[in-house]
Amino acid sequence: MTAALRSIITPTAILRLVLGWGVFIALQFMGSLLASPVPLPLLVTALVVIIAVILVCAFGVVTGAEHLASRLGDPYGSLVLTISICLIEVILIAAVLLGPGDHATIARDSVMAVSMIILGAVIGLCLLVGGLRHGALTHNRTGVSNYLVMIVVFAALAFAVPTLIGTPDGAYEIWQEIPIIVITVGAYVFFLYRQMGPQAHEFTEAAPVGAASADASSTAGTTQSSPIEAADQSESSRPEAADPSDQETQGIVEILSTHRVEIVLRLTLLVATVLPIVLLSHDMATLLDDGLARLGAPVALSGVVIAMIVFLPETLTSLRAAWNGEIQRVSNLCHGAQVSTVGLTIPTVLVIGMLTDQQIVLAESPINLALLAITLLVSVIGFAGKKVTAVQGAAHLIIFVVFGLALFA
Repeated sequence: MTAALRSIITPTAILRLVLGWGVFIALQFMGSLLASPVPLPLLVTALVVIIAVILVCAFGVVTGAEHLASRLGDPYGSLVLTISICLIEVILIAAVLLGPGDHATIARDSVMAVSMIILGAVIGLCLLVGGLRHGALTHNRTGVSNYLVMIVVFAALAFAVPTLIGTPDGAYEIWQEIPIIVITVGAYVFFLYRQMGPQAHEFTEAAPVGAASADASSTAGTTQSSPIEAADQSESSRPEAADPSDQETQGIVEILSTHRVEIVLRLTLLVATVLPIVLLSHDMATLLDDGLARLGAPVALSGVVIAMIVFLPETLTSLRAAWNGEIQRVSNLCHGAQVSTVGLTIPTVLVIGMLTDQQIVLAESPINLALLAITLLVSVIGFAGKKVTAVQGAAHLIIFVVFGLALFA
């Protein structure tokens, strides 16, 4: 028990908790200083500190989720990560919605930014990094296809359909929101049931890590290693955190039973690290809104800032998986996060809008719809093949750069 506590309640974990809760308590005593109008130097300083602490806590959430992911194995582990990220996003968006001012488009801007960051920047970087290091990488086409089908449907319901059947502002009518919420959540729950149950094997690595790089080196004319050397290389390339043999022999129920204490402790730490994000997000939203208004920045930039905060920790996790050649794990993290983001965040925000009598504008601009459609088309075409390459990663990155240009157009 003591050893388990030491491995979970580390000095770094304690530091994150102290920073998160300490800054929150400090802000309560400084409430009068941060009352509007806030002097610009104080506003910038406070905003930088709050965002930095939220990022530190977010990294703690992702780190804790990664440990749980390692224990539970894929696809359960990746689900823990994506749900954690989705929770942080919902918290930040809700803080802006419930704050002062009119933020009818904050959910649309944030989810669109997350979508382009995940499907454009992160997937592009992962394919580029993985492709350059390992050559063509083999993924589980059936699992990725399931992700992309859900992403296309959810994205259409979120950004395109309100333009055609909603109000002139691009929001769903109340009588339209209820079936959209039910359909979206129901489809997401059904997807999770299939992913966690009958189709779980479709979301695991299609080829051993390092197999793609070995194929690439053999086709380039390099000397092939002996079977013993190849086995050694394959063993050394496995991620240290994973324990495939244990996960294969143990079902998820047995894992939960065997490691009950560890899992409960890690979940408790996860909640304790998420709470400062919840409490600090309101102050961040207020200061961010004030700062961007003074700069005359595009309204959508607030959503981009939230998206960058939300997905930065998981971006590093995905890049690490790509570096190790785990392309299916990259898909589980990125495509899984995208499914969760649109499938859970949009219904949650619509519910908040109904409860607070706020209009939630979801309809996107033609340029953003076009760029998202192109990104999805490139994803479908690229992942339809047996392997993915660095060239496809470059294509994803090009679309993301154009999205950045369109933001300031």
